[in-house]
Amino acid sequence: MTPDDTSPALLALDLGGTSMRAALVRGGQILRRLEAPTPKPSTPDAVLPALVELAAPLAPLASALGVACAGAVAGGRVTATATHTFPGWVNIGLAQALETGLGLPCRALNDARAAAWGEYAAGAGRGSSEFMFITVSTGVGAGLVLGGRLHLAGNGLDAELGFVSVPSAWGAGGAVPPLGALGPLEFETSGTALNARAQALGFPGARALCDAAEAGDRQADAAYARSAALIAWKVADVAALLGVTRVALGGSVGLRDGYLARVRESLGCFPARYRPDVVHAELGADAGLIGAALWALADV
Repeated sequence: MTPDDTSPALLALDLGGTSMRAALVRGGQILRRLEAPTPKPSTPDAVLPALVELAAPLAPLASALGVACAGAVAGGRVTATATHTFPGWVNIGLAQALETGLGLPCRALNDARAAAWGEYAAGAGRGSSEFMFITVSTGVGAGLVLGGRLHLAGNGLDAELGFVSVPSAWGAGGAVPPLGALGPLEFETSGTALNARAQALGFPGARALCDAAEAGDRQADAAYARSAALIAWKVADVAALLGVTRVALGGSVGLRDGYLARVRESLGCFPARYRPDVVHAELGADAGLIGAALWALADV
């Protein structure tokens, strides 16, 4: 999507555990941006007024508002999954509170779903109709576009790829007879999981482990390649179930060239019809902001 001076300016908000970001977006391009630390503790009573204060200078320039945040989002209401980061966020009317505070019609999305919509509309997903965005970073998040429409479920579980089950070797898993120990994909593949594995192997952290793997360290590469192979397995599953033909990888781990190469290598072991085109995401840290803005006026 190219910038269009005639398209409406849209306001986007991205609420994270560390920082809150606001941006004025037109035609998929960020024109202005503002940022502030997320209040601590990050209760609704503290965060909602702070979001309004941050975005207030940009609101008069926009025609609609989109907001991206972590957690389960359904009908504009948010329930945190990381309750230690966002205490008290249970069925909070985020969209309505921002609509009232800023005087703009507002839509809310989970942050990974917002990034998926941004990549689909203005990034690596352009030209596809069945598309998946996967971020491999602190955790594992995802978003699905099917038939050109963002997949949204009534209970907020729209594409929780990080919590599908895989064999558990590193993280907490439960025994499922006769399959053995299974655990969430996120506990085995994320940057957090790689960081724990790195320290067990004597590396200072996940980045050092990934660097060593790409430099030829066999022990590091076993951990690195396992993470990529598990992601590839679930990509193949999604392709088989939903016909996804393109997948974009984002996040601090997913954007590494070596990680993409290992995902592609593992995916090559599956039948050709279950091998989507896997590429790097294009919008970086702005995918959620751009996606939230474009979602504000999406035809849904």
